[in-house]
Amino acid sequence: MCGIVGYIGSNRAYDILIQGLKRLEYRGYDSAGVALVDCDGKLKIHKSQGKVSNLESIASGANVEGHLGIAHTRWATHGEPNDINAHPHMSQSGMIALVHNGTIENYAVLKKVLMEHGYEFKSETDTEVLVQLIEYIKLTSSCTLLEAVREALLQVDGAYAIAVVEQNEPDTLIVARKSSPLVIGVGEDETFIASDATPMVGYTDQVIYLKDNEIGVIRRGEPVQVLSLFNNEPSTINIQKLKLSLAQLEKGGYDTFMLKEIFEQPSTLRDCLRGRIVDNCRRVTLSGVDLNQERFKSAERITLVACGTSWHAALIGKRLIQDFCKMPVEVEYASEFRYGNPVLNEKDIVISISQSGETADTLAAIELAKAKGAFVYGICNVVGASIPRTTDSGTYIHVGPEIGVASTKAFTGQVTVLTLLALSVGQLRG
Repeated sequence: MCGIVGYIGSNRAYDILIQGLKRLEYRGYDSAGVALVDCDGKLKIHKSQGKVSNLESIASGANVEGHLGIAHTRWATHGEPNDINAHPHMSQSGMIALVHNGTIENYAVLKKVLMEHGYEFKSETDTEVLVQLIEYIKLTSSCTLLEAVREALLQVDGAYAIAVVEQNEPDTLIVARKSSPLVIGVGEDETFIASDATPMVGYTDQVIYLKDNEIGVIRRGEPVQVLSLFNNEPSTINIQKLKLSLAQLEKGGYDTFMLKEIFEQPSTLRDCLRGRIVDNCRRVTLSGVDLNQERFKSAERITLVACGTSWHAALIGKRLIQDFCKMPVEVEYASEFRYGNPVLNEKDIVISISQSGETADTLAAIELAKAKGAFVYGICNVVGASIPRTTDSGTYIHVGPEIGVASTKAFTGQVTVLTLLALSVGQLRG
């Protein structure tokens, strides 16, 4: 999973960006880079294959001043991992820089058209196609950067979270998302952006989770503006309080985050169970089920959709729900679900499971299930993520941030919630 960090404010952007990249290292990556707009409006890019420490070595001694910047850790998709394919990518004129998570599915068609108009490409990435397209639109239409970004995204198929800066514009940062997470952190006279909230901890606890097909406009000294991609109208901004602490993001004396999270399981499972077993252990209560009792009573089938580790938790959940609820249960890999043309109706319940709440294939499965009339229930760890916002109801596992790549406490938390769900629905159905 690639990582994005961005900053605009009064502090030196480079230091905040590097720290943010280090907090996103748990995602895995093969290259890293930063783009900075200095106080004179000059755009400078530093990037390198390998670790963030390699990037620091390359940037050592260079001019890294400036109060606006974007940064990225890349996991190679289009093109091999090397310095050229690393993000940020720059437009042909050197005026616009962009970082991008996701995949532009129609990049080859767009690239061919741009080449016919004289554009040359240095990298093998789909991301460079997007930044060149933005510049082409801006120059040929004589429009603003915001207008060019919006028009370019209307021509793009695929998933993206992007951040864009422009030379001679040290006071403006443009961001957008579709099927890839992006968070805006609102501080005092400064604003942060990132793929998840971990780079913002210690700076601000006020965050905006950008929704699909929204563009964020961040200008120095002005409130954050969020616009709809389709009609360019202002969107409702919901600022949420971030419930993360620096202690949760540190190793706490353990050699690795994975080891820490293995030993955290007793306490995290207590948090997961707290308040959900009542009446002297005679009854299980889940608010997501209690508020939708008729749906669960009348359901004819449950389908569990998930990917990776969450899919393995779903396999255990299937056995539990069938046993306690006496109803048919299916488990589908989310990435295959939508291609199987599933037969669903209003009597079906689809349960989506994801630690991050941002798993793209699971989000796509949710959209399909809702379109077919099914009731969709989410099991997630990250409060305020896309899946909790998209589903009809659900339950958080409350195990805290998972930094270790191999899932431990999130898996046991998911199995615990599935057990509680099976017991709760089993009670309802007698």
